[in-house]
Amino acid sequence: MMIIKTKQKSPRKLSFMSIYFLGINGVVGSGAFLLPQEIYRDMNLAGVGVMLFAAITVSLIALCYADLASRFSDSGAAWIYSYNAFGRFWGYEVGIFVWFLGCCTMAAEIVAFLTTLKSFIPAFNNDWLYYSSVFGMIIFFSIINFFGRTIVKALNNISSAAKMLTIIIFIVVGIFFIHFAHFSPVIPKAATTGAMPLIEHFGAAFSVTFYMFCGFSFIPIAAEQMNNPERNIPRVLVAVMLSVTILYSAMMVVAIGILGSTTSKYTTPIAQAFKNGVGEWGYVVIIVGMLISMFGVAFAFSFDTPTLIASLAGEHQMLPKWIDKKNRYDAPWVAIILTAIVAGFLVTQSYLFLVSCIVLASFVQYVPSILSVIKFKYTGEFPNKGFKLPGKYFIPVAALIISAYMITNFTLKTILVAVVVAVLAAISYFFMNRYNKEKKVN
Repeated sequence: MMIIKTKQKSPRKLSFMSIYFLGINGVVGSGAFLLPQEIYRDMNLAGVGVMLFAAITVSLIALCYADLASRFSDSGAAWIYSYNAFGRFWGYEVGIFVWFLGCCTMAAEIVAFLTTLKSFIPAFNNDWLYYSSVFGMIIFFSIINFFGRTIVKALNNISSAAKMLTIIIFIVVGIFFIHFAHFSPVIPKAATTGAMPLIEHFGAAFSVTFYMFCGFSFIPIAAEQMNNPERNIPRVLVAVMLSVTILYSAMMVVAIGILGSTTSKYTTPIAQAFKNGVGEWGYVVIIVGMLISMFGVAFAFSFDTPTLIASLAGEHQMLPKWIDKKNRYDAPWVAIILTAIVAGFLVTQSYLFLVSCIVLASFVQYVPSILSVIKFKYTGEFPNKGFKLPGKYFIPVAALIISAYMITNFTLKTILVAVVVAVLAAISYFFMNRYNKEKKVN
């Protein structure tokens, strides 16, 4: 069995709180502010129940990641787990998809950021200004990441704290403007008539809500840059999922309580709810919070994603070694540039298309990771070092079934993108493997 050796660690590491804020930034993004509209349209107040159910189901997958994170301290997350469980090729394929997921998420949040700016600053409807700003954000993130973890920690903690403060203000103040009559009906009439309507409405709301929690899987990617990752990452995963579930559910309840049946009419329901409650200044506060949130998620992924592809290059030469080159701040500068280039192409696509790619890439990494938990539990390889998944096989099997449900949401276009990414990755792997063999012979 192949075992990945851990590189020599830098003395300066990310603390528990820094990892926690990085996790919050990775999960709470545009979906928290834009998707309550879609959830309410399908399930009304019952959408809060769907959200809680989605949180529980995604948490099962997160617990599998916590179990795996306690076994490995290497950077890379899902690809590291698949590599050690199923071999070099499958680890590589998963790694490419996780990197693609990071690029898509970074691009989606940047697109959402600029789209939100358009809603109240008409100048951004100008294509030249819009695309200049989009590409400018990518370049800005790249420059910051060139200077390593010091600036990353400061900027990430500030944006995460500001984001959570905005959400808490909305919840605490918004409670006083709730009209309990708006909580009726609990389920929309359309969901109680026709052939299997409730299941269809529930499935549509669940798919949207599931996406809102997906960012947790990137928390372990920069494990080597964290203090005591085997102990801290599992704790952070649990803490982040609990925090986000509470915040999402409370936001949904307050928004519905203020807006009622009009919740489904607004593209920015959270901002509109606060505007209805406290006035115009409330709208501005939430819009600023939305922008901070989207900026924070995009930034978090701009930090994690290059680390992943650098680990692919540095560990066993799955990609050319030069991709893992570091500067004097220990930042993988080549990987940062490559990630910026791919994200630059992706930001030209629509937000909804990027979301569909994110869901598919998430599925590709979840399934092998869950199967890795099952295998390690069965074989006893790579023992736990701080967190052990209870219930033996129950949680990973349940998580596997839930992940399989995501297949029903894939469109033909999205599947085609996945096939192209998988084929290109396989071709790259073949040539890299051949190069490594020839190098050994010579």
